[in-house]
Amino acid sequence: MNIHEYQGKEVLRQYGVSVPQGKVAFSVDEAVEAAKSLGTPVVVVKAQIHAGGRGKAGGVKVAKNLDEVRTYAEQILGKVLVTHQTGPEGKEVKRLLIEQGCDIKKEYYIGVVVDRGTGRVVMMASEEGGTEIEEVAAHTPEKIFKEVIDPAVGLQPFQARKLAYAINIPGPLVNKAVQFMTALYTAFVDKDCSIAEINPLVVTGDGNVMALDAKLNFDSNALFRHPDILELRDLDEEDEKEIQASKFDLSYIALDGNIGCMVNGAGLAMSTMDIIKYYGGEPANFLDVGGGATTEKVTEAFKIILSDPKVKGIFVNIFGGIMKCDVIADGVIEAAKQLGLDRPLVVRLEGTNVELGKKKLNESGLNIVAADSMADGAQKIVSLVK
Repeated sequence: MNIHEYQGKEVLRQYGVSVPQGKVAFSVDEAVEAAKSLGTPVVVVKAQIHAGGRGKAGGVKVAKNLDEVRTYAEQILGKVLVTHQTGPEGKEVKRLLIEQGCDIKKEYYIGVVVDRGTGRVVMMASEEGGTEIEEVAAHTPEKIFKEVIDPAVGLQPFQARKLAYAINIPGPLVNKAVQFMTALYTAFVDKDCSIAEINPLVVTGDGNVMALDAKLNFDSNALFRHPDILELRDLDEEDEKEIQASKFDLSYIALDGNIGCMVNGAGLAMSTMDIIKYYGGEPANFLDVGGGATTEKVTEAFKIILSDPKVKGIFVNIFGGIMKCDVIADGVIEAAKQLGLDRPLVVRLEGTNVELGKKKLNESGLNIVAADSMADGAQKIVSLVK
C-alpha cells in the first residue's frame, strides 16, 4: 500500500526523522491559508499523487509570496500529471502539500528496501540525490553504497557512519546523519514497510539533515497490525478493480493487455502470463483467487475481469489442490449468467473434482472452449482473441 508524501513525513516525524513543516490543502484557499500559517518567506507547493517524477511534470513549484501560492495552487489542483510512474493516462491532483522552503546546501539519497537475495533489509545511500535512483544505478552504479542489516541487531551506528562518509556528508553533520538513518530504519521495521525512500535527503544552511521528500510503501499483508496506516489509504489513487478485488481478498493487478486471466496461486498466475506472451498474446491482469476461494469469490473475480473494457477474451487456468475444480466451475457459471458472457472463454481445469467441474461447465450451456493443458489453453485464447 502506498501513501502520500505528507502522510509519510508525518509517520517519520513520530520516529524523530527531521522533516520540513508543512500542511495539506484540498483547495486553493486552503493552500493560501496554509502558507500564511507557516509564516516563512518561501513555501513550496507540491502535488500529492502516488507517483514519482512530479517536479519534472510541473507538480512542484517554489512560491515567494501568497499571490504565487494562489497562482500555483490554481495551476496544479485538478491538473492531470503525467510522469514516468503514472503511465500515459496520468493522475489527477486532488490535494497539495504546502511546505516551508529550506536553504538547501546539498542533496543526497537514502533508501531502505527488502533485498530478496540476502533475505535482509538493506540501506542504500548515494551522493546523487534529487536524481531518480534508477538512473544512478544505470549510469553510475559505483555511486550507490549499501549496508546489509542483520535483523537480530538492527542498523548499527558504524554502518550508518560508513554510509555517511561514503556519500560525503559534511564531517560536523555525520552524527545527525547517523541519527537520521537509525530513525528511518526503526520506522521501516516498526511499520512493516516494503520501501522507505528519501530523495532527496538534504543538508541545510543552518546545519540540519532533513527529508525533503519521503516515499513509504507498506506490506499489505501486515496492515492488520497497523490500523493507523490503513486509515491513510487514498482510494482515489488506486485502480477501481484493484479496490474491489481487495474487498474479496483477491490478488489483482491491472495490466495493459487484452486477455483476462483467472488463476489460483501466484506462481501459476505468473506462469500463465508468461505462456500467454510466449504464444503472442498480452495478459490484461494478474489475478490469483487463492487456494481456498469460494463460489462467491470466483464470481467476483470473473466480474472484475469482465469489467475491464480492454479484455477481449478470458483464460481460466486452475490447478485444484486445496481449490476444488467444481467450485471454480460454479463461480464461472454464476458470473457468466449474471453478466452475460460475450467474449471467448477458455478453461483449463486439473486436480480435485476435475471431472465434476468439467461436467458442470459442459452442461451450463455457455460457450466455453476446453483446454487439455496450460499451453493448449494459452494457444487457444490467443487465437480466439486475434
